Amino acid sequence: MPVRSAVPQPQSRAASPGRPGAAGVLAGLAGACHPLPAAAVTGFAAALAVAAGRGLPGAALTAGAVAAGQLSVGWCNDRADLRRDLTTGRRDKPLVAGTASPAAVTRAAALALLLCVPLSLASGLLAGAVHLVAVTAAWAYNLRLKSTAVSWLPYAVAFGLLPAFVTLGLPGAPWPPPWLTAAAALIGTGAHFANVLPDIEDDLATGVTGLPQRLGARRSAALAGLLVLGSTAVLVAGPPGAVTAYGWGLLAATALTLLLTAGRPGRVPFLATLAVAGADVTLLLFRLHG
Repeated sequence: MPVRSAVPQPQSRAASPGRPGAAGVLAGLAGACHPLPAAAVTGFAAALAVAAGRGLPGAALTAGAVAAGQLSVGWCNDRADLRRDLTTGRRDKPLVAGTASPAAVTRAAALALLLCVPLSLASGLLAGAVHLVAVTAAWAYNLRLKSTAVSWLPYAVAFGLLPAFVTLGLPGAPWPPPWLTAAAALIGTGAHFANVLPDIEDDLATGVTGLPQRLGARRSAALAGLLVLGSTAVLVAGPPGAVTAYGWGLLAATALTLLLTAGRPGRVPFLATLAVAGADVTLLLFRLHG
């Protein structure tokens, strides 16, 4: 796909004269933070904290730290991608559409990152350090690794460490069981491959050559499905005790969902991945409570 030769100038991006009011600025920032993935990851962390026994205060503290980290990552991502988004004409992105300014997004990302530090460390020094490593991995993806063959690695690290952030905040600071870490890493890596599917051609046109772009849409979609299915299988078979009827049903439903959404256009595979992740969280709650 050829790159458009004319890059829109910043002053052409605003559809209406004058500066947006406070409500417009907030709306633009909300759209630029990748709200759906941020809410999904924050909800997963909060549910896991409740299931692990941290109680409502601990779950709220966990959710606050994860939300701050996710907001910083989302805003960093849109700001880092601005030039490429302008080149490909991504009018659905607030920075390109002019509903958010680069300076505002930069300030928001920095503020969220600063807030993430004390919120993370409030769960304990080790727990906080683990979460900050996960956030650092996500920023490394945005700023450098997304265009390399190890583009999947920050997702595996960030998602794989999320359960550790939760459990290390418990009395005695226990590490999570290996099956839980593996399942989280698999679902995160699968989400990476599914998330880039709609943008592979634009990515290649602007020099983004992560592993999914190198593999191509068909193989990346297949790999995303296998990774998500593997995550569900680990959650079903990993914990001690007999597999529940819900677990077997979820495994079958996951396979069917991935089969039906394979090759579908747009963000359908990514949304299917989020749906499977939500079902996995439900299974996890059942297994942790016996």
